[in-house]
Amino acid sequence: MTRVGFYVVQAADQAQRLQVAVRLADKAFQQGHSIFINAADEAQARTLDDLLWTYRPASFLPHGLHGDRQSDTIAIGWGQEPQGHNDLLINLQLDIPGFFSRFRRVAEVVTQDPASLEALRRSWTFYKERGYQLEKHDL
Repeated sequence: MTRVGFYVVQAADQAQRLQVAVRLADKAFQQGHSIFINAADEAQARTLDDLLWTYRPASFLPHGLHGDRQSDTIAIGWGQEPQGHNDLLINLQLDIPGFFSRFRRVAEVVTQDPASLEALRRSWTFYKERGYQLEKHDL
């Protein structure tokens, strides 16, 4: 069954949310996982694409936007059905995507802005009522 982790950022800044997503992707990549980042929209996906290129100057995170050849290890989408990914889902949308249960792990990144908090409270309840293993990580 899918394990769900909530990564709670103690800031309301959306840029922090993206930085946490990139850190999670980096850590998961270093551990040999494949990652699908589900961005809120195409603009956010393109911002994440840029962040992954510049995250650490001394490292390389092979990635691409959904459908690109380079998206085998780290793919960035914005609601599309993940192609060939079922290991780690980093969800940046405020809704739970219909395909979440195909993944071994889901990471939900929470910031302290009202919309994010409300949406992620709903997500916590959704997962809990269905018996998913939940973890909370304060950052």
